[in-house]
Parts: sequence; structure tokens; C-alpha cells
Amino acid sequence: MTATTTATRTVNATATAIVTTTMAITSTDIYMPPRLLAPGGAPADFTTHEQRYGPVAHGDPAQLLRTLAESGLTGRGGAAFPTYRKLVSVAEAGRRTGRTPVVVANGAEGEPASAKDRTLLRLSPHLVLDGLQLVAELVGAGEAYLAVEDHATPLEAALAERRDPRRVRTVRVPKRFLSGQSSALTQYVSGHAALPRHQRPPVREQGAHRAPTLVQNVETLAHLALIARYGADWFRSVGTPAEPGSALCTVHVPSREVRVVEAPFGMPLHRLLPLDGIGAVLVGGYHGTWLPAAEAATRTLTAADLGAGVLAALPLGRCGLAETARVLRYLALESAGQCGPCLNGLPRIAAAFRTLAAPGPQGGIREDVARWAGLVEGRGACHHPDGTVRLVRSALTAFAAELDAHAAGHCTATDHSPLLPVPANRN
Repeated sequence: MTATTTATRTVNATATAIVTTTMAITSTDIYMPPRLLAPGGAPADFTTHEQRYGPVAHGDPAQLLRTLAESGLTGRGGAAFPTYRKLVSVAEAGRRTGRTPVVVANGAEGEPASAKDRTLLRLSPHLVLDGLQLVAELVGAGEAYLAVEDHATPLEAALAERRDPRRVRTVRVPKRFLSGQSSALTQYVSGHAALPRHQRPPVREQGAHRAPTLVQNVETLAHLALIARYGADWFRSVGTPAEPGSALCTVHVPSREVRVVEAPFGMPLHRLLPLDGIGAVLVGGYHGTWLPAAEAATRTLTAADLGAGVLAALPLGRCGLAETARVLRYLALESAGQCGPCLNGLPRIAAAFRTLAAPGPQGGIREDVARWAGLVEGRGACHHPDGTVRLVRSALTAFAAELDAHAAGHCTATDHSPLLPVPANRN
């Protein structure tokens, strides 16, 4: 039996791609035969994992790199950077500097609206650990870490089941929005505070312990482990030619529990979240963009838009300006406060947007917000200001009619209760 045949039988062994998390329930929605998530919503131990997928082969690293290049796998942590190029750059930095690289599996899911990474780590930890061992081999790493905000104990139990060539250490990072930012993560692994630093030199050149460091999202590692088993053609059998493969999404739909689903790139958004009675859709999470429902109905799932993998539907009876104002306050409070854009710009933008979210005279505040957004963009030590500005600009466009209504003294919303999740201490 060929590996591809085995993979096909394994992947089609179950027909549900929906799993249970702390904020999600099992559902019967089907978008594709699942690849990453354990069937039935039950965590897979190592024996079950190898029975389901077969052992991963540690063969020729050069061949695996070629397979990854052919697969078109990109990062699932938000940037959608080609995985092959990232691996090669870290390996080359190690050879050039003479320093042994470090690899960090990034499961620090600081995005409040996302549950995809912790779902994957709970249900399919061994796929992630397979991928972590493979990339450590590919870049010649001497140390490997698995960074998470919580649930470290079950992961340590999963590690104890294995006999891997490289030891993996779990790292519990602070529960903050920026803890999973690559430079903040490598700072924390090195024994410092989990705060971003300026991107020069980048972490691929000088990261954890000042060594070239690969920081790779856990979902990316799980995809990589399957590509190593089944090949590039198998991976590209879903998705689109330009954006092959699938992605995990956290889907927020009114009157339904939050779900984590696996869907192929190219799927229409209206199949993932029904748009009847919806005014707008947040795509990508709190560093993402608001789309009016009419525009969302014409869009498909793309890596460029997906960001943190969040899709959230805003009902017609809710105020998108109020929801955005709550999120902006949270993002301003979660900044590292190390540079001008975060220390001064984001709090000012968030305060101004709260004024826009309250019906009444606006004066020139709308124009001020747009201008301040331009002033902070591209000037931060990390991309936190840029992501926040992305959300601001999309809200000014998607909710332009509501802005006019507020300026005239009234709000069209009929339900003013909070919708998008924000940690209680950041409300």
C-alpha cells in the first residue's frame, strides 16, 4: 500500500472537522475530511496517533525541504510566510554565524477570539511534536521549545510518551496579546520579559540565546508533519493553486457556540458563517479587518486575510463601532508600551474611537483617528500598531453609515451587550 493511499484512507476515516474546546461545542458542519484534528473530539495518545497516521520518516532533509517548497505551505500564525523559505533562512544563518539554531513551536495564542491552536494541541499534540522534531532536524537545531499559555501539563504527558532524538521543553508564557510575537517569545525563552524588541536583527538571525531561531506556529508544524508523510500533491489536493491546503478557523456565529473548524482555502466565507441577519464580518481577529456582509458574501477564505484564523459575524442589531472601541481599548492596554506608537498613539486612538462609538457630536474626531492611524503605522518595534491600524481603518469604512448616525445623535443598534471576547480585566 502506498503512503498516499494510506493517507487518503486515514483522512477519510471520519467526516467531521468540528471539535470541542473550552469555548466550542461539537457540531455536524462538514467542510472537508479532517486532516489535523482528531476524530470524535477525543485527544489522541501516541499509540493512537501512529495507528492513525503511521510513523513519520526522518529521511533526507534536502528532499523534505524540496517537498515543502513544492507543497506551498505557508505559516498559519498570521503572516502566511512561505515555510520553506523560513526554514532555509534559519539554517543558513546557523551556518553563516557558526551558532547552533534554536526552534520554538509557537502555541502562545494571545488572540482572545481564537481557539484554534489550543484545540490542535489538545486533540492532536503528536502531530505538532512530529513537526517540531522535523524542523529541528532540518535547521540543525540544538534546542527545541514548545511555548503555550496554558495546558502545559497534558503536553508534558504527551512528550513523556515519545522517544524523540531532541528533547523538547515546554515554556509557559504570560497570558498577554503580544506573548506570541516572535521576538517577545524568544526574549521569554531566553529568560527575559515577554516583550517585543526591534526587528533588527530578525529572530531568524539572532533570537533565543542570541542564536538563529525558528519560531513556527503549531498549526504550521502539524501540516508539515503530514506533508512529510504524504507529500506535496496530497497537501495541494485541497485549497487553490495559489493558496494550497487548509486552515483551522475559530468561527463566531450569533446564537451558536464558538467553533473551531478546518476548511480549505478558496471556500466561500458564506459557507463558513451564514450571513442572514448579519451586518458585518470580522476576518482575521483583532488585527484583522471588518467587511460589510455584502462584501463578505463575495469573498473566499484566503491566507492573506485569515490572520489569526478568526471569523466573527456581527448581527445587524449590534453596533460595530462599540465592538471596535472595546477591542481597541484592549489592544492599547495590551501594548508593550516601549515605543511612541504604542505608548502614545494607540491609547489616543482608542480613546477617540470610544467617542465615535457614543452617539453625539464628533467634531473632527473621525479625521483625527484616520490621521493618527497614519502616524503610528510602520513605526513600532513590532507590528502591533500596524495590526491595530488595520482594524481601525476597516471599521471607519465598514461602519461609515453608523458613524453618520452617531454624529446625528442616535445609534441603530438594538442590543448593546458585548459580543466579541475581551478578557475581564481589560474591559
